[in-house]
Amino acid sequence: MKQTIMVVEDDKMIRNLIRIYLRKSGYNAVEASDGEEAKKVFLEHRPCLIILDLMLPKVSGEEFYAWIREQKYEDVSVIMLSAKVRIDDRISGLKLGADAYMIKPFDPNELMAQVEAVLRRTGQLCQKIVHEGLCIMPRKGEVSLYDKEVKLTKIEFDLLYYFMQNPDIVLSREQLIRKIHPNMESTVMDRTIDAHIKKLREKIEKQPSKPKRVQTVRGMGYKFVTNP
Repeated sequence: MKQTIMVVEDDKMIRNLIRIYLRKSGYNAVEASDGEEAKKVFLEHRPCLIILDLMLPKVSGEEFYAWIREQKYEDVSVIMLSAKVRIDDRISGLKLGADAYMIKPFDPNELMAQVEAVLRRTGQLCQKIVHEGLCIMPRKGEVSLYDKEVKLTKIEFDLLYYFMQNPDIVLSREQLIRKIHPNMESTVMDRTIDAHIKKLREKIEKQPSKPKRVQTVRGMGYKFVTNP
């Protein structure tokens, strides 16, 4: 699973340049042009790392960074970008808790090297799969939907994790049974799987009766849909 990196930058040319380099390096890249938009994008994608311009309209980079820390997102790393060249500004940014600080103009290759270096140090903290605000953190056993905790049973959690590991792939009931209860008879578990999926939908779907995320594929099984 590719790691997601968010670029928060009001200069469109710089934002596009960074996005191109990130995708060439194998990362998912999402973007925001100001600190206000950045909050919405963050909650939808829950990135592992943020490349953050400090001089932003509406909500400044510093304010957005403070919001991140107030929410206690300890698994998120931040690389600050700034046109401020004074050493005091750089020290101030690092003291705030940034993982790295780069001065504009910068070399995109150097920025990618910083991204790799930061993720080598912090990447183990950021083990999660995210899709449209639905975030599962397998190491912590936690699930959230747009930052609100979703309480699942162990079977519901295992089902969701398996679905999100295999997006847009039809999974038969037999496959799900083998994953969740490998020693149980499939004939016994068919309807039980259906019941667990019904309960899972009630917790992660806006309209459980018309599911968008976990859809039934008639005669075949179920599929976690990323582009409904």
